[in-house]
Amino acid sequence: MGDRPTRVERGTAILEEPATASPAVNLPPGPRIPKALQGIGYAVSRTWTYQQIARRHGSVFRMNLPVYGRTVIVADPQLAKQLFMAGTDDVGNIQPNLSRVLGDGSVFALDGSDHRLRRKLLTPPFHGKSVKNYEKIFEEETLRESANWPEGQAFSTLEPMMRITLNAILRAVFGAEGEQLDELRRIIPPWVTLGSRLVVLPTPTRKFGRYSPWGRLAGYRRQYDAVIDKLIDRVKSDPNFDSRDDVLALLLRSTYEDGSAMSRSDIGDELLTLLAAGHETTASTLGWAFERISRHPQVLTKLVDEAATDDNEYRQATILEVQRARTVIDAVGRHVYAPTFELGEWVIPRGYSIVVAISQLHRRAEDFPAPETFDPTRFVGTRPPFAFMPFGGGTRRCVGAVFANVEMDVVLRTVLRHFEIDTTSAPDERAHSRGVAYTPKDGGRVVLHRRETPLDQEKR
Repeated sequence: MGDRPTRVERGTAILEEPATASPAVNLPPGPRIPKALQGIGYAVSRTWTYQQIARRHGSVFRMNLPVYGRTVIVADPQLAKQLFMAGTDDVGNIQPNLSRVLGDGSVFALDGSDHRLRRKLLTPPFHGKSVKNYEKIFEEETLRESANWPEGQAFSTLEPMMRITLNAILRAVFGAEGEQLDELRRIIPPWVTLGSRLVVLPTPTRKFGRYSPWGRLAGYRRQYDAVIDKLIDRVKSDPNFDSRDDVLALLLRSTYEDGSAMSRSDIGDELLTLLAAGHETTASTLGWAFERISRHPQVLTKLVDEAATDDNEYRQATILEVQRARTVIDAVGRHVYAPTFELGEWVIPRGYSIVVAISQLHRRAEDFPAPETFDPTRFVGTRPPFAFMPFGGGTRRCVGAVFANVEMDVVLRTVLRHFEIDTTSAPDERAHSRGVAYTPKDGGRVVLHRRETPLDQEKR
């Protein structure tokens, strides 16, 4: 913009006013290593790479990454807050983003007023009374999945949690049942696994055939679109359509402020977004929860005692501590659209990405004393500090955060009521990157024993 004058209308006169010059660019320091090496480190282990660079350059530094280009990494909660509160004309949706995989109709693809209007449509089904209606589904799917769990031998909880969260979200969000439910169960798991891995890689200029990863992803999407089209027809023809409480029906009934409705394509993209964002991440956190509590006997004892009551304060605190100590989504970002954006003492030019390193914020001793200690009591009766952001922050905070936390609460309570969990002195499981999410490397392995129910005792 420089010093070019701005034309301002005042009544009938047009005045020439000098435009305010943008402040001079002032970038934070960064490593002096080739872009390729930075990219390799970022792809292999983002968390480890953040830690190594932060040791030398502090809580704000710059990198040059293959997918996002020139990027500023932030691990300071006040600067993260400043970024999240900034106007959408100055900083917006990071580029590229998950819409590469989820579709142009996804909330991840939208920015500015379009994003605000879409969130307004999506928010009601994921809050308060609406989520309360789904608790029975969460419990039913947990009991269904756990009916054949092995007793007395170690097994991975991650894949069972994936099935529980998938079935729960298909029922609660899609309203799927029968043939469509079976088809989506078949399509979604391989699609989510493949999409999570591809989204962190540069998009190729060509798909390289149907047997290539991108070609297979497109094939899953075509199958998904066909199922969703049939599902929408079935839901709209339901005589009880106006009273249905699944998210698909709510989206089909909802309208924007001008009275227009979402297109079928946008609904398909949005449902896929809700599923991809809420299925794998919730299951991963639950896998970490079993890995953590099996290694902390005192925590497990308190959870078991509480599960016999209607309370959930300690269980909720434990879920928050799992999200802090074993962060599943380790970063969120924005893109600078203003000529320059002031972030604390730094001035970042247009075209840069700004990534908030959530995993580093969750390890700040200033906000979480003894951060390496697994201690749910840090969240009992206290409000989490701003440094705690497992669902991101600002206008792009995960719309399904309440849904996910209620689901995790019900699943964990149901397992604790029906099974005894053996404690172990085995080493902590290491984190494994599935592309977008971090999961326990061995799948959150535990040893379970089925509890006797009152009915079992009567039979004896």
